Amino acid sequence: MKYRVTHQTVYSYDGKVSDSLGLYHLQPRTLPWQEVADVAVAVTPLPADVAPDEDYFGNSVTYFHVLERHKQLTIEATSDVSVMTPRYDDDALATPWEQARPLLHPATPHAWAAVEFALESPKVAHLAEATAYGAESLTPGRPIGEAATDLMQRIYRDFDYDTKATTVTSTVADAMRERAGVCQDFAHVALACLRGNGVAARYVSGYLATRPLAGKPRVVGADASHAWLAVWLPTSNEWLAIDPTNNQWANDRYVTVAWGRDYGDVSPVKGIIFSKAKKSTLRVAVDVAPVG
Repeated sequence: MKYRVTHQTVYSYDGKVSDSLGLYHLQPRTLPWQEVADVAVAVTPLPADVAPDEDYFGNSVTYFHVLERHKQLTIEATSDVSVMTPRYDDDALATPWEQARPLLHPATPHAWAAVEFALESPKVAHLAEATAYGAESLTPGRPIGEAATDLMQRIYRDFDYDTKATTVTSTVADAMRERAGVCQDFAHVALACLRGNGVAARYVSGYLATRPLAGKPRVVGADASHAWLAVWLPTSNEWLAIDPTNNQWANDRYVTVAWGRDYGDVSPVKGIIFSKAKKSTLRVAVDVAPVG
């Protein structure tokens, strides 16, 4: 599938901002199953300094610094992306999940690179409750593909999608207690369940193209940023992308932007401002439009 992805972020303030410094992860990754044809990002007011770079995880990241005084900051990214459904090695999917623990099997090829995704991270602690919840899917000798899929299905069944149940600062413990949250929470919960049992898995951010109801026109701007996770398959060094929010493996409707240990590594836009403004508002609009 080919898509034109538009992601607009607008910060508005009740007073003048003299300096605005930020980082954005808005350029999709080039991957074996994803081709990025074109990317353009416009920041308004025009920054005095812009520095594209690649972060530790290989994601495209850009630093910007706006010096012009402003009461509104707009960042709009447009990308043309072609996506195929990822394919995985059958033998790798059938590998017992115990082998996907790089800390216990350091001699496994590429285990050194997977280790950090089995450790705690700022937003994904090794919570005892999550470890126990994950262990129900990680039964002895179970194939990693089957175990990861079972965990995905259980989270989908046991947790309610509720935008009011959590906030961007909510923890895994909060989501486990409420048994509710949004895609970011479900990805963090799944990561805690796996990592607490030693399995390497990473947080993935991007977009999911929605489909209109039968007979209804497509609503522009109805899409949103999305989050899922990918589980390490040690024998092939592939990463199985699963989405507990929608109870499915990632397919050709998923546009991958960045991955890291958790949301904090790959947030679309973050930064600081210098201002006497007391109030601010944030508006985000995302559109993932099929092309052709």
